[in-house]
Amino acid sequence: MFNISARNQLNGTVKAVHPGKVNGLVVIDVDGQEIVADITMGSIKRLGIEEGKKVVAIIKASSVMVAAGADIAISARNQLNGTVKSVEEGAVNGIVEIELAGGQTVTADITMGSIKKLGLEAGKKAAAVIKATEVMVGVEA
Repeated sequence: MFNISARNQLNGTVKAVHPGKVNGLVVIDVDGQEIVADITMGSIKRLGIEEGKKVVAIIKASSVMVAAGADIAISARNQLNGTVKSVEEGAVNGIVEIELAGGQTVTADITMGSIKKLGLEAGKKAAAVIKATEVMVGVEA
């Protein structure tokens, strides 16, 4: 884990790198689920990102959307399925923690209106939905 403000730091292994002219897609296996990061080719080269490398997918909680259930049709590439572990209610926003099958968790900072509308509560199936452009990739220095 890095000492940074982003709550979500998911340990994984690079499954594939799809290079482009300016950006590339890094496919990361996180406990059997894939998360795709859209980052610059310069970063991919500088960090030595290649298949089999251990990396950390880093996502701010405010960049995580939540879907009730799993496998929804949406343009966001990343849908990490799990179970709501906890909901911390606030006046305007709340914190939803989703536990993935391997035990890692994804935290989302979403509005209380959305929490109530989706009926999010501990034990309910949910998916953390994240655009590939919102995923940073870290490697151990």
